[in-house]
Amino acid sequence: MVLTVSNRPHLNRLTGLCAGALVASYIVLEAPLSGMSMNPARTVGSAMYAHLWTALWVYFVAPLLGMLAAAQLYVATQGVHPVLCAKLHHENPQRCIFQCTYIRCAQ
Repeated sequence: MVLTVSNRPHLNRLTGLCAGALVASYIVLEAPLSGMSMNPARTVGSAMYAHLWTALWVYFVAPLLGMLAAAQLYVATQGVHPVLCAKLHHENPQRCIFQCTYIRCAQ
């Protein structure tokens, strides 16, 4: 979702809001169902206290595989073209540290 929204000129100003909504939906909808954690300290701390390391690897492997799968899916569906900008908030006077083509960042 972040790749799609951030690369649409008419939507990329909403990237931060969409990313926040995605995180909120993980917390509200997914965490009660699966007990997932987005905080590595909470995950490792609970495992250390319980001496239970059976599924800890999932918390470290799944995010990496998810990011790679999302990037591959985006390239497969949208093609390879320059990313407009990786910033979450475009409408500010701060210089962009990325090599982007977003008009406001390039100034």
